[in-house]
Amino acid sequence: MADLLWDDVRWFFDPEVMGSLPDVWAPDASERDWQAVLDLVLERGWAFQYSEGSTVLPLPRAGAVLSRPADAEQPHLEVRPVPDMLAIFRFYAAEKIDFDVDLREIQGQERLDVLCGFLAAIGRRLGKAVLMDAEGGDGSRAVLGFDVEADRVVMLVEPPVR
Repeated sequence: MADLLWDDVRWFFDPEVMGSLPDVWAPDASERDWQAVLDLVLERGWAFQYSEGSTVLPLPRAGAVLSRPADAEQPHLEVRPVPDMLAIFRFYAAEKIDFDVDLREIQGQERLDVLCGFLAAIGRRLGKAVLMDAEGGDGSRAVLGFDVEADRVVMLVEPPVR
């Protein structure tokens, strides 16, 4: 059974409402959590590309990325759990695993199921919530996320009645 049903949550996947690249994060993270995510990417065989600025490099250890000087090129990791679905991880701080997904690539039940599986895989590996808010949101109003106790992705707010 699907974690979420498309008809129940489609509003949260409207780029006009949420922005094209909503913010997804795992709070209260550490360097160890970042490394667990990097290891998960490799273990799952997800396609990825790590870059610093415009230079593509081999995937480093989390500690090396997180200890880079503040004025260094911005690192990011592009992960594709399936072709044509991109998650971009940004290494802003050890304390928050931060990434974006493109809502234009997540339309319909099949793609929603892939996203839920991706969030759940990360949440299970970390033993932490993985939350999604509107693009540029302040993190205070996540609309859905992986719930550790429920062991699945759940709605965190009710979509507006249309």
